Amino acid sequence: MTLQTTSLLDRAGLDRDRARSILVRGLEGADDGELFIEYRQSEALAFDNGRLKQATYDTAQGFGLRAVKDEAVGYAHATDISENALMRAADAVRAVKGGHSGKYADAPPRTNVKLYSDENPLDAPGFEAKVKLLQEIDAYARAKDTRVRQVTASIGATWQVVEILRADGETYRDIRPLVRLNVSVVAGDGSRQETGSHGYGGREGFARFLESGAWKGAADEAVRQALVNLQSVPAPAGEMDVVLGPGWPGVMLHEAVGHGLEGDFNRKKTSAFAGLMGQQVAAKGVTVVDDGTIASRRGSLSIDDEGTPTNKTVLIEDGVLVGYMQDRQNARLMGMKPTGNGRRESYGHVPMPRMTNTYMLAGKSEPAEIIASVKNGIYAVNFGGGQVDITSGKYVFQCTEAYRIENGKVGAPLKGAMLIGNGPTDLHRISMIGNDMQLDSGIGTCGKNGQGVPVGVGQPTLRMDKITVGGTGG
Repeated sequence: MTLQTTSLLDRAGLDRDRARSILVRGLEGADDGELFIEYRQSEALAFDNGRLKQATYDTAQGFGLRAVKDEAVGYAHATDISENALMRAADAVRAVKGGHSGKYADAPPRTNVKLYSDENPLDAPGFEAKVKLLQEIDAYARAKDTRVRQVTASIGATWQVVEILRADGETYRDIRPLVRLNVSVVAGDGSRQETGSHGYGGREGFARFLESGAWKGAADEAVRQALVNLQSVPAPAGEMDVVLGPGWPGVMLHEAVGHGLEGDFNRKKTSAFAGLMGQQVAAKGVTVVDDGTIASRRGSLSIDDEGTPTNKTVLIEDGVLVGYMQDRQNARLMGMKPTGNGRRESYGHVPMPRMTNTYMLAGKSEPAEIIASVKNGIYAVNFGGGQVDITSGKYVFQCTEAYRIENGKVGAPLKGAMLIGNGPTDLHRISMIGNDMQLDSGIGTCGKNGQGVPVGVGQPTLRMDKITVGGTGG
C-alpha cells in the first residue's frame, strides 16, 4: 500500500481505537481539541551564477495534540508518532481541563470536495531534469540582454499529508501538493546595478513548470523589471494620488487590511476593525473576500488544519464590514461560525485564524481610464517588503516597480518609492476600482506569530486619493 492510500496512524503502527482512547483521556473536560498528524516531503534546488548552489531533500513527520478550554490552549507535539509519545502528550495537555466536565464541541461538517489528487509532485520529473531546467532558465535570462550580470533560478516543492483525529471518533484527511519557481536577475550599467524578480506557483504537479512558455515568461519579466529599474529616477515625496496595479499589489490589502479581519485580533479587540461589524469601513464598491476553495491556488485547501471545509468568506461588502476569518476556538468564543481559516505551519504549531486567498473584487472602471484620471501621482506595479501595525492599522510598503503619473500619462520609473498610511483609513480613499481583477502568480507566504503559511492575494487596478508617498526626490 502506498502512502497516498495508507492512514498515517496505520503507517506509524498505531491502533486507531487505542489512539482515540488516549486522545479522549487527554481532552477530558476540554471544550475542543484534536490529534493532528502530518507527513511532509520537501525539495529545493537553486541555481546561482551559472552553477547549482543548493539541492536539498527532506522528509518530516510528527503529531500535535491540542486541548482547548475557554481561552486556554494546551499543546504538545513530537516527531515520534508512537503510543508512548501520545500518552505523554495527553498528560501534558490535560493541564487546561476545566473544573467540570465540559461539552466537547461538535465536529466540523464533512465536505465531498477534494481539491487535489494523490499525485506527489516530487515523484517526477527526476533530479537531473530539474537541474537542466534551471540551467536553461539561467542561459535564457543571460542571453536576453548584455546588461544582465547575475541570474538566480530556484524551484521547490512540498507534498504534505495531514490526518486529524477527534475524540468523538471523526477523522479528516487531506493531501496538499505545492510547487514554486522563481527567477531573480541583477542588471548593471556601469557602476549602477538594479534587480528584478518574478515567480509562479500553485498546488499542482510539475507539468506547468516544465513548459518553456511559463518559465520563459518568468525570466522575461525578471529581466524586464531589472532593466526598467536601471532607468529609474528618485521617487518624489509628499501626498499624492496613487494607482495600484492588479494582482500582486493585493499584498498591501492582505497586510494592511486582511490581518485586521482575522478573528483572534477582533476577539481580543486589538484590531483596528474591532467592534465595527455592520459599519461602513471602506468606500462604496469595495468588496473583499477570502476564498480557500479555488483549485490549484497557493492558498487553497480542501479542509483547514482543524478539519473545517474551506469557504468563500465575504469580509467587506460594498464597503460594509460583514465577516471575519475564524478558526474554531475564536468562532466559539465570539458566538460565530468557523470559516475554514484555522491554519498552522506544521504539526509543531497550534492553529490560528489565517488568510487563504484574500482579494478585492473587480469594479467597473477601465485601467487606462483610472490612470488618465490622475494629474499628479504614482503608479505602483510591484511591491517588496512592508510593515503593518495591526492595532493602529498603520503601514509602510516598499515599491519595487513604480512610475510617475503626470497629467494622466505614465512617465519615468521611480526608485525608492514607499507608500505610508493607515489601512482602515485608506480604504475610504479608494475612488476608482478597475474591471481587471487578478490573483497573484502564486508566490505568497504569510507570517504571523512566527508561523508561515502559503497564501494568495489579488485585486484590480485601484485609485487611492491623497496617499503619503515617501521618496528621495523632490
